[in-house]
Amino acid sequence: MAKEAVRRVGLQFDDNALVPLLFGEHDCHLAQIEEELDVEISSRGNEIVIIGSKPKIHAAQAVFDVLWERLLKGMPVGVEEVNAALQVAKSPLDRSSRDMAMTALKDAHIDIKAKNKKITARTPKQAEYLDAIRNNALVFGLGPAGTGKTFLAVAQAVMMMQEGQIDRLILCRPAVEAGERLGFLPGTMQEKIDPYLRPIYDALHDMVPADHIAKRLADGTIEIAPLAFMRGRTLSNAVVILDEAQNTTPTQMKMVLTRIGEGSRIIVTGDLSQTDLPSGMKSGLRDAVEVLQGAKDVAFVSFDEADVVRSRLVKNIVEAYDRRDKKMPKKSVQDLE
Repeated sequence: MAKEAVRRVGLQFDDNALVPLLFGEHDCHLAQIEEELDVEISSRGNEIVIIGSKPKIHAAQAVFDVLWERLLKGMPVGVEEVNAALQVAKSPLDRSSRDMAMTALKDAHIDIKAKNKKITARTPKQAEYLDAIRNNALVFGLGPAGTGKTFLAVAQAVMMMQEGQIDRLILCRPAVEAGERLGFLPGTMQEKIDPYLRPIYDALHDMVPADHIAKRLADGTIEIAPLAFMRGRTLSNAVVILDEAQNTTPTQMKMVLTRIGEGSRIIVTGDLSQTDLPSGMKSGLRDAVEVLQGAKDVAFVSFDEADVVRSRLVKNIVEAYDRRDKKMPKKSVQDLE
């Protein structure tokens, strides 16, 4: 088989103020692209030269196109954004699907006015997820930790509240211990449930100032509550986010999904591989996924280890466990303890 010819392509960028952000500190983004795509990149001023095989040069050009357009739109470009563009460029997608994925990385973002920041989709699947939330009354975000399921749901809901599209944001999760026995927790009811709800608080504090959160919690426009507090309510003009939904029972899941009222939507997030329910008890999330397939105005977005955006280490950990689990016979989490 003949060896592929080495080619050379030059690119020029016409905004000198943005070039350092494109190249990264000490040209770290260029080094990252070189390593992942097996090309050579040399830079001089606002110009670069890419050396490699034709397909690899095309992939590198596509990555630079995405990153440059993000910068022109005022969107962030860091290690994770470079990773996301590289992931799409290296994927086995057909050309049309790859072009659509690259376009999503250029455009999908959320403006959070309270902290003057833009939260952007870092993978095509995240862009699909945001689009699903905008266009469906019920959305299921399924997949492993670190894929942005809860964070993006909270961000989209905060933006909708700030724009007056909804009146209330309700965030809830089942109070189930993750394989541990915490025993008696002292304090008021709120103090007892706060440890279970802390991840939701953390996501909210990443995008809204603490005094704004306190004000909205006080007036009830933001509510953070355990799942049991949802019973008997009908919620209108609200976004309800049910986090860690794999730890619900089928009865609990049905109860939450039937709370939806006029002008409301529900976002359900969870990881079907991480249920902490007692052995032998079916997850309400799994049950809902089976029952609601094909239902109108319901969207399912499934993430995998390729969508992990927390860090390379988290991605490596998820992949390692996934490889292990695929080799083992199907058992519940409790059976493995």
